[in-house]
Amino acid sequence: MNRILIKNAKIVNEGSIFDGDVLIENDLIVEVADSISLKTSDCIVIDAEGSYLMPGAIDDQVHFREPGLTHKGDIESESRAAVAGGITSFIEQPNTVPNAVTQEILEDKYQIAAQKSFANYSFMMGATNDNLEEVLKTNPKNVAGIKIFLGSSTGNMLVDREETLEKIFSSTPMLIAVHCEDETTIQNNLAEFKEKYGDDIPVTAHNLIRSAEACYLSSSKAVALAKKTGARLHIFHLSTAKEMELFTNKIPLEDKKITAEVCVHHLWFTDEDYKTKGNFIKWNPAVKTESDRKVLWEALNDGRIDVIATDHAPHTKEEKAQSYLKAPSGGPLVQHAVVAMFEAHHQGKISVEKIVEKMCHNPAKIFKIEKRGFIREGYFADLVIVNPSKPWSVNTDNILYKCGWSPFEGTTFKSRITHTFVNGEMVYNNFKVKDIRAGKRLLFDR
Repeated sequence: MNRILIKNAKIVNEGSIFDGDVLIENDLIVEVADSISLKTSDCIVIDAEGSYLMPGAIDDQVHFREPGLTHKGDIESESRAAVAGGITSFIEQPNTVPNAVTQEILEDKYQIAAQKSFANYSFMMGATNDNLEEVLKTNPKNVAGIKIFLGSSTGNMLVDREETLEKIFSSTPMLIAVHCEDETTIQNNLAEFKEKYGDDIPVTAHNLIRSAEACYLSSSKAVALAKKTGARLHIFHLSTAKEMELFTNKIPLEDKKITAEVCVHHLWFTDEDYKTKGNFIKWNPAVKTESDRKVLWEALNDGRIDVIATDHAPHTKEEKAQSYLKAPSGGPLVQHAVVAMFEAHHQGKISVEKIVEKMCHNPAKIFKIEKRGFIREGYFADLVIVNPSKPWSVNTDNILYKCGWSPFEGTTFKSRITHTFVNGEMVYNNFKVKDIRAGKRLLFDR
């Protein structure tokens, strides 16, 4: 029997922090108590004195690039980086090659992950203008949801027919996750900047081309359609102050039909950072202004935004080093998301309890993930130990992404993830990922 006893931890769970011990047997949490006494010969004992013990983070939006784009990243490399960053479960998006828009292609991705993933995994089914029949075959018990791109991003999965959108929204009982940017607005803005700069548009124009207006037009339409059809809508990577008026904190999360997500980069960077970071912080939707960021933080803390995710989307340095128009959007984040949020905690922007709510509890609730996201007896032992006062700096020697770079390079974080457990297996310990692919397919209580 695999038995691990974590002692003297500051356990962060369900809105409180308390001192205690947690006992793991095989893949489950079997006891949570003020003090657990066992003979050391019966188990591995880890002393977590001075550290937080939290549930493993659940990242509801990643792009791990397999199949078809594995020069940028793959399920093995990026899930390894995820567990080093305290993310024990991920939901991956369908814009791989080929796009995951049939049940057969979707299932192929699960087969790859079953062999290669260090973290627990699920994959979104992709919607297109003409695959409604395939979308409706999706099994709600073992697939996270349906993904729709309402603005073009990496790949060619733009769904822009109103009739198709209404059919999808009114036909599927599953959660629909959307990327919201209005394509017409973006193309009009781009044409203006091309007229002014030709092909030499500066990256500082990115948030003006993929503007706040483009975001709001699209997300407000999605919200209106969800209200009309009764669909279960989850809006990914919100980036603007104006969009926050579309969401409520007046009802409990369990009763919300429309939920909202923000990503780490929209909470960390602003348009001022384009001058120094250039294409390396070029994301879709774009990083916006300081005033946008301020309102995102307010909405996160007051409950209008429900989830913090990464939109982890690696590209090679060479791809990113191209001119603005040629450089793809997206960047790697899973290894540094949790510690970045702990850094925000040190800066007084968010409580540790709120980090756990937004990165662990709420994704589990929104997607109805079985037995994960909480420190509860009988739940899977997906756990992370975070030392809040063990500084370290991000550099090329400790970056685990296949692409080899990070927008946080050169940043010193005060907090360090010391241990990560996936299904009771200690897969990460102080900068070392063990060669244990402990990930399991996520199942959903629907």
